[in-house]
Amino acid sequence: MRFSVDAHAIGQNLTGNETYVSNLLRCFSSLDSESEFIAYVSRPEAGAVLPRGVRRRLVSDNPFVRLGFDLQRQLKQDRPNLLHVQYTSPLSTGGVPVVVSVHDVSYLSHPQYFTRFRRHQFRYTVRRTVARAAKILTASEFSRRCIIDAYGVDESKVVAMPYAASTRFRPVAREVAGPAVRARFGITGPFILTVGDLQPRKNHLGLLHAFEDAIRAHPQLKHQLILVGKETWYSPVIHEAVKASPVRDRVRFTGFVSDEDLIQLYGACDMFVFPSFYEGFGLPILEAMACGRAVACSNSSAIPEVADSAALLFSPDSRPEITRAILDLLLNPELRARMERLGLARASHFSWERTASATLDVYYEVAGMRVRAPARAVQVAGL
Repeated sequence: MRFSVDAHAIGQNLTGNETYVSNLLRCFSSLDSESEFIAYVSRPEAGAVLPRGVRRRLVSDNPFVRLGFDLQRQLKQDRPNLLHVQYTSPLSTGGVPVVVSVHDVSYLSHPQYFTRFRRHQFRYTVRRTVARAAKILTASEFSRRCIIDAYGVDESKVVAMPYAASTRFRPVAREVAGPAVRARFGITGPFILTVGDLQPRKNHLGLLHAFEDAIRAHPQLKHQLILVGKETWYSPVIHEAVKASPVRDRVRFTGFVSDEDLIQLYGACDMFVFPSFYEGFGLPILEAMACGRAVACSNSSAIPEVADSAALLFSPDSRPEITRAILDLLLNPELRARMERLGLARASHFSWERTASATLDVYYEVAGMRVRAPARAVQVAGL
């Protein structure tokens, strides 16, 4: 079998999309040594990230060129059994079947979170891709139901496969992580951490206001609020809100950070807060849990599926609820320690190896072979 994957996200700082495809490719070659895997990348240096056994093909980082010309040309040359894409397939695949990963449909349910151009782009290109795809993969049962309802596709066509924190995310002692964070970012003292691109659905403003209330109610707290995430079109709104905030001296932006730096930030924080309004999964929750940190997060969309009972849940629309969750974890060391233990156990239930194995089973089905050889199969139950 020969499987091609559109891996242009690798090296582009595309956060979740990059994490998804890089982890799948990392697992594929070890799970299935008999198949050939080809990754279409847009950065020459992305080849260094690919595992042995995955061939690299360079395509344009311009989406119009990549989707309109480069991928079509490569498919004609490589003649794979299928092409796996995220959200959008090329204009033509020359008869090559497509498997598409649609992580969420927030562009349909919450269009206000997107620029006008991106909103219309997603609506057109994803609808076209979903209609042509042999299978649609997504990360949660919540997203699966949303895709079925939005596009009217047969339920058997959409498969939910939960994602996972990379194995590199692991507990790091605060006495190790603290100095590393101080040296890298100049952050001293205790802090609360949140991770997510600076866009409206991540609800940074709600978190900022809840943090203000927490400090106002307990001025003895010395904590800072650290916002990790890439700058976007919405960034000026968040930066202006911080400038006008009474706690502006306690709020820090790091921008996009590498996984290595993120592990240290998780290790050094006192707690992790994820106040997003909408997520198709919510990978930073599992990353924080895998690093042994107590988590407070929203009770909306797919987030409860991920967190289960290993986090304190709150309504992202309720400033008092976010404030209460923050204070419960900061002021109650026993509760914080308990949530850290529960989080570690919860994160261990998810595995990229199991997700990659289930993805390969879909590949084989689409390619015309219902089941892979038992020697290459990995048990998927328990996700």
